[in-house]
Amino acid sequence: MTTNTPIFFAISALVLVAIASLIYYVRARFFSKNRQWNRPGYDLKRHGLNPIISPKAIREWEHGGTFNPAAIRDDEGKVHLLYRAIGGDGISRVGHASSPDGFDFRERSSYPVFEPVHGLGMPDSATVTGPKTYNPAVYTSGGGWGGSEDPRTVLIDGRVYMTYVAFEGWNSVRIGLTSINLEDLKQGRWNWRKPKLISPKGQVNKNWLIFPEKINGKFAILHGITPNVLVDYVESLDMLDDSIIKSRSPKGGRKNFWDNWVRGAGPPPMKTDLGWLLLYHAMDKADPNKYKLGAMILDQNDPTKILYRSPQPILEPDQHYENDGKPGVVYASGAVIIGKNLMVYYGGGDRHVCIAETPLEGLLNWLVKYGKVK
Repeated sequence: MTTNTPIFFAISALVLVAIASLIYYVRARFFSKNRQWNRPGYDLKRHGLNPIISPKAIREWEHGGTFNPAAIRDDEGKVHLLYRAIGGDGISRVGHASSPDGFDFRERSSYPVFEPVHGLGMPDSATVTGPKTYNPAVYTSGGGWGGSEDPRTVLIDGRVYMTYVAFEGWNSVRIGLTSINLEDLKQGRWNWRKPKLISPKGQVNKNWLIFPEKINGKFAILHGITPNVLVDYVESLDMLDDSIIKSRSPKGGRKNFWDNWVRGAGPPPMKTDLGWLLLYHAMDKADPNKYKLGAMILDQNDPTKILYRSPQPILEPDQHYENDGKPGVVYASGAVIIGKNLMVYYGGGDRHVCIAETPLEGLLNWLVKYGKVK
């Protein structure tokens, strides 16, 4: 019997890679003195009716995916979601859904409430490299090849400010900013202020957040969390443009922790008695290809200082709807506090909108007990 030498060596190489990966995982998972696996975990509770928003085949503008929602709670207690939707043309637009209780989102727009324009998220097919259509294999961030992606919102002085990723192919990934009067949003009058780009040209930026209130008299913009928390301050959001904040792409993570590859911030920070609660996304090289959710507390007056940080993830992609369009993704981009509960709105598998919740006090107590940053 003869051996097919190329096939033999290929199989051998795959076996060696598998063995090396297993050794790395076991060592990192169980034997590192710095890992925090000995500490009790904390898990957000998923809503029993997840997913709460899914694509509708009859709607051309969103049948490719409905996910990664921004969230605000208005002055009457109603929760509004502004979610990313991908159409059959591969372009991301923003849809709207609302709920009186934060769970039941039967009120849902039948058309996009915000759409990209050229130079602010609508790509030019002549300059974009890659397929000019919905292609998850090439455009891994949701599968679209352009548009208004992954919105985040804050309510400040009766106005809703929305940041979003203006994606025009991988040659242009920038942060857009627009706003709308709260009453217009509540009444479905989509009178958005003319959007503008606020991140530098030539950089890939995807996770910029506005704090929901001023800090030391100025508006604060968080534009990086690794290796350091980056926050810039401006007198006016209306005067903000792409020349003011000099940012950089995320890099690195905590060695020997679950978040050794930090991907970016989640929903805008929320003010608590401990400081600013910030949720964020990270991956573990010992458990690759899974977006997981963590939490940290930032100092109230100087949010570049991390006071507490979750030793373990608080939400992992374990459910079938979190492994649909893109397997292994929970991507939180909206959160509100209702009563004593923290409500987290997230994208599952770059396909669905989902909810996870927890008593806020329980999460904060766990962070204080097990997550103090030394």
